[in-house]
Amino acid sequence: MTDKKYKSGFVAIIGPPNAGKSTLINHILGEKVAIISPKPQTTRNRLLGIKTMKNAQIILLDTPGLHNAKSTHLNKFMIETALGALNNADLIIYMSDGLLHHGLIDQWIINFLNQLKTPVIAAINKIDSIPKKTDILPRIEHIQKELAPETIIPISALKGNGVDSLIEEIIKSLPEGPQYYPDDMYTDLSERFLVSEIIREKVFLLTKEEIPYTVAVTIESFKKNPKKNIIKIQANIYVEKNSQKAIIIGKQGAMLKDIGIAARKDMETMLDSKIYLETWVKIQKKWRDSPDSLKRFGYK
Repeated sequence: MTDKKYKSGFVAIIGPPNAGKSTLINHILGEKVAIISPKPQTTRNRLLGIKTMKNAQIILLDTPGLHNAKSTHLNKFMIETALGALNNADLIIYMSDGLLHHGLIDQWIINFLNQLKTPVIAAINKIDSIPKKTDILPRIEHIQKELAPETIIPISALKGNGVDSLIEEIIKSLPEGPQYYPDDMYTDLSERFLVSEIIREKVFLLTKEEIPYTVAVTIESFKKNPKKNIIKIQANIYVEKNSQKAIIIGKQGAMLKDIGIAARKDMETMLDSKIYLETWVKIQKKWRDSPDSLKRFGYK
């Protein structure tokens, strides 16, 4: 683009777990690039989404929720991924949960952002669920006092309330620059990665307690048949223990079947193709604490 008024840049979205970062990105893009569940710490990798408009291209970086990292290598990787996304950002969206104040985590994020020179916009999410709109005023005052961002915008990432205003403010804060990606490109993630994340999302949604956090997914085969408009996918779901494997499979294979049905439905929508999906459950002991396993499963 040669127009000097064209805006473009990288926008990192950070915040505590389950603040709604992935929901916001999916809403802005109108496409599902980030998996979502009510459980915290669903996002593990840095995810990139591209919003191209007439006057701007916003390159969104979704990141894992910042939390008190446990001793596993996976948790440390997630924290490093979230903070690492800030290095190349032209703008940071600090996203907080309007219903739940994360206390020390929120304050730690604010203190960290105050050390950076990158401009920050604060988005307070879930306003659609706040009983009284005035209940959000103390949060606004606190963020203004402690962080003094470019602006503070209450939003509902789920319903879309305030998101258009947020996009306008993002464009205002971005530098003038070129269009980095083609008009029809909305992510740099591969189809294989997106498919693996869909499977992992269904595990998060359908299983309980610690089970989702022990799961890694690999795509062993991804074969397209354009003539029949069918994609054949073979995936492995890895857990750490036999007891976890039994839960993922379920009684007479019921849980694994439910995961496959739900995943296949989303895949067919995303890829606009019929999907033949085979899933297998395997054990990789203590993979979350193994650098080699983390690298193998794409966490590196």
